[in-house]
Amino acid sequence: MAKSVLSERKTLHPSELERRELPEAAGYAVRALANEIAVTVGMSPAIATTLGNPDLLHHIDTRFSELPEEVHRAMRAPATSAGVTIISRLPLSDDELGQTPVDWRQAAAWAGEPERAHSSFALDVSMLLLARCAGEPFGWQGQQGGRLVNNILPTPGHEQEQSGASSTTLLSPHTEDAFHPRRANLLMLGCLRNPDRVGTTVSSVRRVELSAAQQDRLSRPELPILPDVSYGTDFPEQQTPAIATLGSDDGRLTLRYDPAYTPLADADDEFRSAYDHLATELERVCITAALTPGELLLVDNDVVVHGRVPFTPRYDGTDRWLKRVNIRLPHRRRDASEAAETGYGQRVVAPFRMIRGNRT
Repeated sequence: MAKSVLSERKTLHPSELERRELPEAAGYAVRALANEIAVTVGMSPAIATTLGNPDLLHHIDTRFSELPEEVHRAMRAPATSAGVTIISRLPLSDDELGQTPVDWRQAAAWAGEPERAHSSFALDVSMLLLARCAGEPFGWQGQQGGRLVNNILPTPGHEQEQSGASSTTLLSPHTEDAFHPRRANLLMLGCLRNPDRVGTTVSSVRRVELSAAQQDRLSRPELPILPDVSYGTDFPEQQTPAIATLGSDDGRLTLRYDPAYTPLADADDEFRSAYDHLATELERVCITAALTPGELLLVDNDVVVHGRVPFTPRYDGTDRWLKRVNIRLPHRRRDASEAAETGYGQRVVAPFRMIRGNRT
């Protein structure tokens, strides 16, 4: 996929992508409410580390409806076959960010230091308010310490990984947390800093061309998808159920895809041929979005695979910095066969469901 993706590295929001404008007053309303909640709850390491404080979550859950209608409209699920929406923009200045942290742990720690002039705690609250307008934000116990808002930044020693901490290698297109039956329906990426216009790649399965035979082959369970390296590496062999690459939602294709963590060598020639054709098609329809500070990328994780082009980190406090939130849409259902999957023991952190008395 590298050739066509890299050729679009400087492409800024191609016309195929749906765009929604957030009026300036609406954007300031988000920031103002987030700041009010942050001050009311109080900033401390205990609160900012995971963002799971009950008081904080109660404020978000009861007050997100106060945001202007323009915010709620902007945060609805993508409406086109591309399965992706650019939302522009949340008011943000580079001066308020301070240095880009070197890893997610430092980012979480800095967010909880009241004495730090530059803290992203209020920005984390902004991200949760926006995500709550879209659906139910959640996290993973085994990823970034269970934090509800993840920090995506280049990290020393992880440059070549297939994970959000990488940089100098192409991050292959993938379904977020494809290994898990309770993966996000929507993925929200909020850009804080992107001085080199590093592109996020997106490809929709609803724009690919597959033969009936290829579609049939990829719709049958064949291979497992393993958790990515951010969850660790010790996963018992008996917990590797075969899954189908393609699915259906009212007759429209859905996708569950992560070739970097799929043992493709174990498949037969027919399956690999169909899978390779799908990969070629996802490359053909690939679009690259280079987010600017304050912009949000909303991705339909049931339809779209995303990745990132390579870049050279500086590790000088000015590198690319995104916020990521997983979102569940309660009304959306997946294939019943997924209910039997264990998810390799990885558990979700779903406090907004618990608030509403629907424990998971």
